[in-house]
Amino acid sequence: MTKQLPYRPCVGVMLVNARGLVFVGRRKNKRQPEHVAPGHEWQMPQGGIDPGEDPYAAALRELHEETNVRSVSLIAEAPDWYSYDLPPSVAKKSWRGGYRGQTQKWFALRFTGEDSEIDIHDPGPGHKPEFDAWRWEDVQRLSELIIPFKRQVYEKVVDVFAPLVRPL
Repeated sequence: MTKQLPYRPCVGVMLVNARGLVFVGRRKNKRQPEHVAPGHEWQMPQGGIDPGEDPYAAALRELHEETNVRSVSLIAEAPDWYSYDLPPSVAKKSWRGGYRGQTQKWFALRFTGEDSEIDIHDPGPGHKPEFDAWRWEDVQRLSELIIPFKRQVYEKVVDVFAPLVRPL
């Protein structure tokens, strides 16, 4: 019997603007598996939690590293951690093959700034761009835009946060 690989601890951010729309970015990394149809490379900001880092602090850090956004207020924190497994071909190449997937703590944040604050091309010193395009999207469309192996997590996130996502 082989040892089961652990999940990588991670955070995700549903960034909601004043119109009640959600930020999605198109992954700059085009290493999508060949079986993934075009249009499924959009996602919300997410990333790893550093050792000893608080999940909310990690969410704010990751959001800034990927979008340059700092103007936010907390709407809600998901009550649970949501996990997904990577397809075996992707797992071997990701994170040096040390994880089977990710377990994520999600936060809904209200964007309180102007769209001009968002800068995916130069998000800050020392951070490589992760997205090559972005847009505001209806919360109900999020699950259909994500890569299929993450879809179940996005469906849970939408179920939890959709009632809270409304225009100001």
